[in-house]
Amino acid sequence: MLRPEATRGTEDVPSTSLGRMIITDFPRDLLMTGAIFGVAAFVWAGWAQERPPKHWIWRVILAVLGLGGAALAGISLPAAIRNWSEPTAISVGTPAFIVYIVVFWLEVAAMIALAIWASRKKRQDLIPVFVLAVVGIHFVPLAWVFVQPMYALVGMVLTGLAVLIGRMNETPIARSFWCGLTAAPVLLVAGIACAVAGFGALGD
Repeated sequence: MLRPEATRGTEDVPSTSLGRMIITDFPRDLLMTGAIFGVAAFVWAGWAQERPPKHWIWRVILAVLGLGGAALAGISLPAAIRNWSEPTAISVGTPAFIVYIVVFWLEVAAMIALAIWASRKKRQDLIPVFVLAVVGIHFVPLAWVFVQPMYALVGMVLTGLAVLIGRMNETPIARSFWCGLTAAPVLLVAGIACAVAGFGALGD
C-alpha cells in the first residue's frame, strides 16, 4: 500500500498488528479512529431504534451497542487529545490531507443528493441504506489516507451490508433498524481494535 510522505519515520517497514490490518505508526490516529468509530456506533444504534422488532431484547441490544460506542469514544478521545503532538498521517497541506478533505465533502454531497432523491421518490426507507453505503465506500480511499488497511475492510463490510439490506423486501421493521443493528457492532469492534492498538503503541 502506498504511504503518505509526510510525518513518515525513517523505518522502511511499518509496525503492524492484527494480522497486518492495523498499522501502528500513527497511534494518535488510531485513538481518533476509536473515538470516531465509537461515535458512529452510538449514532447507528440510535437510528436503529426506528421501528425495531417488538420484543424488548432488541432495545436492550441496541442500548448496549450505543453505550459501548459512547464508552469507546469517551476513553479514546481524551487519550488522542493528550497525545496530539504525536505524528499523524494527515498533516495539513500534504497530499493525504487534501485527499481526506475531498473524500469527506464528496461523502457529504453524495448523502445529501441520495437523501433528496429518496425523498422525492417517496422511498425514505432507503435513506439509511444509502448513508451506510456511502459511509462504507468512503472508507476505502481513506485506507490509503490514514495508512490503515482496516479502513478498507470496514468499508467493504459496511457496503456489503448496505447492498443486502437494500435488497430486502419491505416489512414493518424499518431498514434503519437492520442498518444500525449490523453497522454498530462492526464499527464498535473495529474501533476497539484500533484504540487498543493505539494505546499499545503508546505504551499506555
